[in-house]
Amino acid sequence: MNPPFFRLAFDFSVKHLQNELGVCEEAHWISHYNRQDYAGSWSSISLRSASGSSEDIGSFSDKTYIDTPLLEKCPYFREVTENFKCEKEAIRLLRLEPGSKIKEHTDPAASYEEGFFRIHIPIRTNEQVIFRVNKELVPMKAGECWYANFELPHSVENNSNVPRVHLVIDCKRNEWSDKIFSNAGFDLSAVSERHLLDDKTKLLVIDELLRNPTETNLKIVARLRSEIGITQKI
Repeated sequence: MNPPFFRLAFDFSVKHLQNELGVCEEAHWISHYNRQDYAGSWSSISLRSASGSSEDIGSFSDKTYIDTPLLEKCPYFREVTENFKCEKEAIRLLRLEPGSKIKEHTDPAASYEEGFFRIHIPIRTNEQVIFRVNKELVPMKAGECWYANFELPHSVENNSNVPRVHLVIDCKRNEWSDKIFSNAGFDLSAVSERHLLDDKTKLLVIDELLRNPTETNLKIVARLRSEIGITQKI
């Protein structure tokens, strides 16, 4: 089984990250759309989105993405994203307010095994922010760069008195990223954990996917239903 998370060999300037966060904080942030998955306040703003608007915070693999005007105002954020030599989908800032929590949940088709990888770069965080993937603590610090398999159960708690903010970059797997993940000990031929689930768990995954019925999610639902012998239409 591949690692549930690992730190990539990139380190970024906390000062520059926080300076450009200050620019973005003047814009209008949008509450996260998965309201059932958090308690308190979790909001976002986009540097790259499907519509080109900074207020379009969706992250769905069946879309085409373009840079937002906000990214043009943030040359260091652009410099950071250019380190990733692959196609990029959504690029967002995600802010979790003090006392808020993201409940444990899973994200469909959100693993390297599925041809996708999500990068987290903490901009503002501290030791009172508890980020877990598959029940394991991910010790992220500001300026670091981390991958996690978000098909696995994950959760976040901000027990501090300041907002936690991450730069989150959604990327598509390619030869460049294969070298990085191989060096981190990944079996590049491994299949997604989703394909190894028992029927009961697959039914739970289907229910979760149908809460956000994008074209991609519906295709996954159809595949899962076929795997467990359910043939009725969605």
